[in-house]
Amino acid sequence: MTQVQKEAVAVAAEQQPGRKSAGHVIVDSLIAHGVERTYVVPGESYLEVLDGLHHSTIDTIVCRHEGGAAYMAEADGKMNQRPGIAMVTRGPGAANAHVGLHTAWQDSTPMVLFVGLIPFEHRDREAFQEFDIKSWFDTGAKRVMVLDHPERASEIVAEAMFAATSGRPGPVVVGLPEDVIREETDATLHPVIPVAQGGMTVTDWKALQAALKEAEKPLFVVGGNDWTQEGSSALTTWLEEHNIAAAVEWRCEGTIPFDSPSYVGPIGYGRPKPTYDLLEETDLLVFVGTVPGDVITDGFLVRQDWSKKNFLVTIDPSLRGRSGPVSYQIVAKPDVFVRDLVMMDLPLKEEWKDFTQRMRGEQEKFAALPPSEPTDGPARMDTMMANLVSGLPRDAMITLGAGEHTNWAHRYFPTHDYASMLSARNGSMGYSVPSAIAASLAYPGRRVVTIAGDGEFLMNGQELATAAQYGATPLVIVMDNQEYGTIRTHQERWYPERISGTQLKNPDFALMAQAFGGFGVKVERDADVPAALEAALKAIDEDKTFALIHLVVEQRVKAY
Repeated sequence: MTQVQKEAVAVAAEQQPGRKSAGHVIVDSLIAHGVERTYVVPGESYLEVLDGLHHSTIDTIVCRHEGGAAYMAEADGKMNQRPGIAMVTRGPGAANAHVGLHTAWQDSTPMVLFVGLIPFEHRDREAFQEFDIKSWFDTGAKRVMVLDHPERASEIVAEAMFAATSGRPGPVVVGLPEDVIREETDATLHPVIPVAQGGMTVTDWKALQAALKEAEKPLFVVGGNDWTQEGSSALTTWLEEHNIAAAVEWRCEGTIPFDSPSYVGPIGYGRPKPTYDLLEETDLLVFVGTVPGDVITDGFLVRQDWSKKNFLVTIDPSLRGRSGPVSYQIVAKPDVFVRDLVMMDLPLKEEWKDFTQRMRGEQEKFAALPPSEPTDGPARMDTMMANLVSGLPRDAMITLGAGEHTNWAHRYFPTHDYASMLSARNGSMGYSVPSAIAASLAYPGRRVVTIAGDGEFLMNGQELATAAQYGATPLVIVMDNQEYGTIRTHQERWYPERISGTQLKNPDFALMAQAFGGFGVKVERDADVPAALEAALKAIDEDKTFALIHLVVEQRVKAY
């Protein structure tokens, strides 16, 4: 928690009892939980909450589409040990926000979506924009609650924040009837509800220690969004001290630093064959913060032999999403598990070192940058990445949506810290720009880069207006190959030479960026890549604006 958050919590805790509207109490309760910003698309259904935000310590980020607002809140939840907050209005607004909720559900991200609702007295009469909030969201959220009694306003906020972070993190939806939030109630705040962290029992400790001592090729696989930088760093140090290999779940890169001698690469779509084979070769897998789901196991095909040893460290006792053998489960959040793990003394084994160094060598070959010298032909992502990566500060962040354009980042972008990569593991498009804005607002001054595909960019590119309004300064690279590339790849596999429904005709994205008040440059020749990148970074650093590079590449271009 930052000093600003601590001061805000202290102020809220010292608040004198009195009476306020339920909408204002909701805002006070969010402050007491350390919330720094909320991402909103306004609606008349929750004006009382917007009024409460007016003089609060919470930054209200007004977005241009509910999908963008929900994505920003989801990204905020990935970066922090508290839920990201989005606020939208009833009916159409709630429908538009659903995409961010699905991302939070499948990515296990703590998030609370507040939805303004019709007045209580109008319910069940098909009033303007009425919908059944529980029927809509019940299968895609951890909890769906409706504030029907103003005196429960602070309690429901505390319950929502608790539910979003307890157990396996995820999204919670809170409905706010517009007449109920206007009613006055006791302003005393409900205390923050502590979240159980789990931990290793003596039995857990001995079981893991015995398995590690017996293993010749142990491998840790880390992932999820339930980490802190302290936990990530402590695990990395322990792995390096024992020469134990670690891979990182697809789109969670940075949990183990890119340059750690223990890091052997990402495991997910597009992984190189040596990393693919790694899951079968290892004789002990320890999953921390994640489970062996379909992406890790290539559609539930890899690591399915029940004679294999798999230890799963997760706070979720249901083990949702896992496949293959489960030798042992340790019910713990990652940081608490690591706290106990680092006290485990193990003998150093030469075979561990040999295995880790061999796999680390494969990762280093895979991640070796292509030449930075431009070619004579069309613009290339290889050239862009080579020039970009060589000048990045160590704390640079990358955000991604979904599509083949993400492969260059997975291969080359140096992620050194936890949450230095923000992406949608549910494969949701349109995530890149909103998440980059959320990252830039959360960490002003850090280099935030997003790589968007041409199809993906236009799904939420309008949020560049939000970036301009609030001073977010991401570098946006739009890779324009005039098609939905991932779908075309699948199409070529199943329907060769029958291209249908995947081709695009695009506008000038650079002019679009300029229209929104930022820097924009279009690059069609590879020779122009270095100068365009230099100009974009200069605009960010000197003019304090976002910058967009519209990189027009050939179709069917691949990162690997």
